[in-house]
Amino acid sequence: MEEGAADLRQRKKQNCTESDKMAPEERNKENSKLGRSPKYLLIQRFAKLFFGCLAAVTSGMMYAVYLSTYHERKFWFSSRQELEREITFQGDSAIYYSFYKELLKAPSFERGVYELTHNNKTISLKTINAVQQMTLYPELIASVLYQASGSEEVIEPVYFYIGIVFGLQGIYVTALFVTSWVMSGTWLAGMLTVAWFIINRTDTTRIDYSIPSRENWALPYFACQVAALTGYLKKNLNCSAEKFCYLLVNASTYTFMMMWEYSHYLLFVQAVSLFLLDSFALAQTEKVHEVYRIYLFSVIVGYLLQFENSALLVSPLLSLVVALMLSKSLQMNMKKSTFVSRLLKIMYIYLVLTVAVTLNFLLKMFIPHKENGHLLKFIEVKLGLNTTKMKYLWTPYVCMLAAFGVCSPELWMTLFKWLRLKAVHPILLALILSMAVPTIIGFSLWKEFFPRIMTELTELQEFYDPDTVELMTWIKRQAPVAAVFAGSPQLMGVIKLCTGWMVSSLPLYNDDDLLKRNENIYQIYSKRSAEDIYKILTSYKANFLVIEDSICNEVGPVRGCRVKDLLDIANGHVVCEEGDNYAYSKYGRFCHEIKMNYSPYVNYFTRVYWNRSYFVYRINTVISFQS
Repeated sequence: MEEGAADLRQRKKQNCTESDKMAPEERNKENSKLGRSPKYLLIQRFAKLFFGCLAAVTSGMMYAVYLSTYHERKFWFSSRQELEREITFQGDSAIYYSFYKELLKAPSFERGVYELTHNNKTISLKTINAVQQMTLYPELIASVLYQASGSEEVIEPVYFYIGIVFGLQGIYVTALFVTSWVMSGTWLAGMLTVAWFIINRTDTTRIDYSIPSRENWALPYFACQVAALTGYLKKNLNCSAEKFCYLLVNASTYTFMMMWEYSHYLLFVQAVSLFLLDSFALAQTEKVHEVYRIYLFSVIVGYLLQFENSALLVSPLLSLVVALMLSKSLQMNMKKSTFVSRLLKIMYIYLVLTVAVTLNFLLKMFIPHKENGHLLKFIEVKLGLNTTKMKYLWTPYVCMLAAFGVCSPELWMTLFKWLRLKAVHPILLALILSMAVPTIIGFSLWKEFFPRIMTELTELQEFYDPDTVELMTWIKRQAPVAAVFAGSPQLMGVIKLCTGWMVSSLPLYNDDDLLKRNENIYQIYSKRSAEDIYKILTSYKANFLVIEDSICNEVGPVRGCRVKDLLDIANGHVVCEEGDNYAYSKYGRFCHEIKMNYSPYVNYFTRVYWNRSYFVYRINTVISFQS
């Protein structure tokens, strides 16, 4: 086995050496035919590389500045107080940033990590490993960089945090630029990719309203991995470039695996694509199998660093990679252009799929893991697979492929050969169109969309939420330090961030207990009795209840999709109409009835604060049943 591996490495080294030796000779012959000197070609290539890299880096930097400027215009961020800035983080974003704040407040980094991995100050009656459960490695890295770089005296923590995310988005755009450039051979494709990415921003990213989301940290590394992988699989690549691409694929794959809990699903899709390319001889087998080893090592490293995350061991990625490596011997023995070869190819594909499915089934049988079936639905929503429009994972690469199709001379030449053009030479026409068409498209996009983007940046928007600010201020001034608050998970995330008080639930979707908690506490917006709600809240040791008018009085455009509608359907309390056969509830909607201040609601709950948007009730410990 070791001798075979050594022979393989030796052959690859010889091939690299031979290709490096042969390439200059072939280039010199080609140049002599065209009447060009090697020096002229070297200057031409250097100029192309220089201006392409300059355009790629400039595009990324300008996009990062654009996001920062848009964020400032949208929230008036620099003119806000700290509390007003923090309420711009909503839902799970608030939770991520709150843990970043806790890390900075800890007496040492080690103590901060320990408190996160043994966290019992966030959710009542529950100790969680927040690093594992919420994939907090971005926050760990950001806090280390903030303290190690001495940025405490230069920049506020929130600006440092969002600045890193915006910078990563710039890297994201640069990586897409480079990928399109490598595929098409011209950096005009990269410029077109960036233009389409920005124009379709609502479908390419969620950075506008969810800055700390895991995908905003992870997808830039995935884009770098795709760019490096595209270069690594490219034929006639010199050894230095091949080694650089290989190292970049390694580093970006490992980092991507650590940044996002759903990363292995995306890598599985990528592995399937590589498997198909390899099966139909569209990629070099040796390089593809090197990528499989990177996948395997990434899963092992991820399993160890993510506190022995069993989800990675039962992931489809691991099963597929192991099946591919086990079936490698059959593929290596296949000969080309024969009937036996085609038969072996079919057998190879069938064998890989069979072994992968069987192995995954066996792993799930013998490795303890949680069957979170709801995660598949959640991933479907996050990736935009159930909508025709919010597809931020796929749309950037659609933009990239479209730019490649327009700018690639090879594709134009293939089209003209298929059309059998004879009037004009196909190669000349392909070169002309591969430059003219993207230039025309670029000017048309500039004329139509550039004024809109500038208007968007110059238009002063207003984010003003005094009710939430007043609520957070009241909690910090009036509520006991040991109090536990209950309400919608999204609001609880903001309360945790802005006040530091303990809450009864959080907007987390990878824990069965927290999902059950969220479902139970949402009953405050259903047609349940005061006694039922009291029992639910006291079972989680909640001291205060926050009712949101925006949920209680929600008037959605589609009836049946509102929170209260979903609760009524789940509880069988839907009003009978148009043939529906649901029973009425003998209780009114709790969030309405509790505001009336009559028995039995006043026996269980006492209103202590209210404004236009929120009603806060203390949950009575001593119950009086006097009417």
